[in-house]
Amino acid sequence: MKEIGIAVVGCGRWGMNHVRVWSELGYLKSVCDINPEQLMKVKNRYPNVKVTSKFSDVLSDPDINGVVIATPTPTHAPLAIQALECGKDVLVEKPLALTVSDGEKLVNLSKSNGKILMVGHVLEYHPAFQKLCQLAKNGELGKIQYIYSHRLNLGHIRAEENVLWSFAPHDVAMLLRLLETMPEEVICHGEAFLNHEIADVTLTVLRFPNQIQAHIFVSWLHPFKEHRFVVVGDKQMAIFDDTKPWAEKLVLYPHQIKWINGQMPVIHAAEAKPVMIDEREPLKAECEHFLECIVNRRKPLTDGESALQVLYILETAYQSLKQKGQAIPLIKSGSEKVFIHPTATIDPGAEIGEGTKIWHYTHVMSGAKIGKNCVLGQNVFIGRNVRIGNGVKIQNNVSVYEGVELEDYV
Repeated sequence: MKEIGIAVVGCGRWGMNHVRVWSELGYLKSVCDINPEQLMKVKNRYPNVKVTSKFSDVLSDPDINGVVIATPTPTHAPLAIQALECGKDVLVEKPLALTVSDGEKLVNLSKSNGKILMVGHVLEYHPAFQKLCQLAKNGELGKIQYIYSHRLNLGHIRAEENVLWSFAPHDVAMLLRLLETMPEEVICHGEAFLNHEIADVTLTVLRFPNQIQAHIFVSWLHPFKEHRFVVVGDKQMAIFDDTKPWAEKLVLYPHQIKWINGQMPVIHAAEAKPVMIDEREPLKAECEHFLECIVNRRKPLTDGESALQVLYILETAYQSLKQKGQAIPLIKSGSEKVFIHPTATIDPGAEIGEGTKIWHYTHVMSGAKIGKNCVLGQNVFIGRNVRIGNGVKIQNNVSVYEGVELEDYV
């Protein structure tokens, strides 16, 4: 695979980790950053690597196959779009974008251009988390009852996105991977203390099918670092704590609760059991997976579509946050009552009637109400607060704008 060339765009705190790993793997060809001091540091440490302040140099370089985007979050989507348009495979850091709409553009563009789009949900490549998923799938935890995740630290404080968008993508991605389903409802509370426009702490509640609840608590105003992901099953409880030494990162608690005469619960506490895992750097595993996807033209584990699901939940949580913790239901794709194609986008607050089918790349905006047994073809746009009656069929490539009302069976 030595013919593969990788460029890292953005060499800040996390970007420099990418620079290090790609250099260790032997595929780093170019580094791009607008800060000349950072470029000088890279050049001094990696003298054989090209450095540039112009993104266009990366895009026009025929030796570059894959572009890693590790820039500030608001630039993720614009830079990734340019890279995909220029025929590059792309690994973009989380979050994929700051809106579902931008994320959808990236997914569609990668498909139409036949290019890899991978997202840096790095904890999905952590051996402790992968082992945890294996234990859950094999039934060793029993029926999962609830999950909570804490991602807390003093900093890094962002000026562009709030803590929900900065910290929680990891936790949302892990929940979706572990449970293999979308939540039915999202509730989010939070407060902004440093900047009244940007939340510093949020608590998000996700209600999943089968009465499973998950809580995500994130803050960059915390006295110490805590990265803890706890899964409570009726057979065993598991803790993934990435701040611990490798021998303690994944621990099982086989506690038992037994009922006396079916009325009195008695707890039988058990000793913690560390789970042996491989000591493998998650970022290196992620980068190696990106290489494999480039060479074999395979779909990444953390592809654009899985990242879109994360964006959808974050966007819904943000809407709940703005509405002071109002519970917002999510429409489930593939449910028995409603069919929504995976490429369709249903904004939070839209209402979809039973029996309705929504096809490829259709977008239904917030406040729209669609009746029962409707069919929305491909690439249909339904504006805000549109009212559509029962049994309405809308052909491909049709837009219905705000204020329009369609009667039954039009």
